[in-house]
Amino acid sequence: MVTQSILLITGTSSGIGLASAVAAARAGFTVVATMRDLNRADALRDAADTAGVSLDLQPLDVTDPASVAACLSYVKATYGRLDALLNNAGAGHLGTIELESVDDVRAVMEVNFFGVVAMTKAALPLLRASGGRVVSVSSVGGVVGQPFNEAYCAAKFAVEGFMESLTPVAATVGVRVTVIEPGAVTTEFVANVGGRRSVEGTPYDGALRAYLERTAAAFDPAAAQTPEGVADVIVEVLTSENPPARVQTSEAAQRFAGVKLADLDGAHVQAVTRHWVTGA
Repeated sequence: MVTQSILLITGTSSGIGLASAVAAARAGFTVVATMRDLNRADALRDAADTAGVSLDLQPLDVTDPASVAACLSYVKATYGRLDALLNNAGAGHLGTIELESVDDVRAVMEVNFFGVVAMTKAALPLLRASGGRVVSVSSVGGVVGQPFNEAYCAAKFAVEGFMESLTPVAATVGVRVTVIEPGAVTTEFVANVGGRRSVEGTPYDGALRAYLERTAAAFDPAAAQTPEGVADVIVEVLTSENPPARVQTSEAAQRFAGVKLADLDGAHVQAVTRHWVTGA
């Protein structure tokens, strides 16, 4: 039963992670809500209080092996089980490779990809024991490469490939795996994206401005999905008897992902994204 299920969520200080922690607790899960800095937990506490639910807030840095190990040890010692892992922690990044260091790209991969790998590896023994599931928040950017998102999309493509490959293997030991693909969501994620200044004043500046103009419209609250809307989809996946391997969280995300899935030679994707940087 859901009321006996233990759910660990990464990256719950804001956005999709915050909304998912509250929605899952309302659905009956015991939620271990984690974030790198518990000093940023006020928004989550307020949301939980408003919803009338309780959460177990714990520190976790998915890029720190000791922190990952300590968090899973805490879950095992406190609850004796883990029924689901929601890999949500991540960070956006804008830039282009001529203007960045390889270390910049590695840093993006570390949090968005290797953090997912580390958490999944650490959680699998408990999930095998419970017949649980791994749910990972990717992005339509894990399906369609997008201008100035080279490192971020590379990390999300890696998540998609990792999870798609893991899915049939995990199923042999009773663990279900699902990738969640949101499109534009009205969160603080875009506002916190790093790397933008590295492009300003360079030969790529005009293309960046065109991209940012297009993106601002896509993330306008009138057009974008809410974090709560994404959270509802995630809870549906967490409670489904037979969850799919891949879920887009909105009709817009389905249409966008469909561009790639029906595009064997890549021409359609390039036709769609080319005007994002030319403004034409």
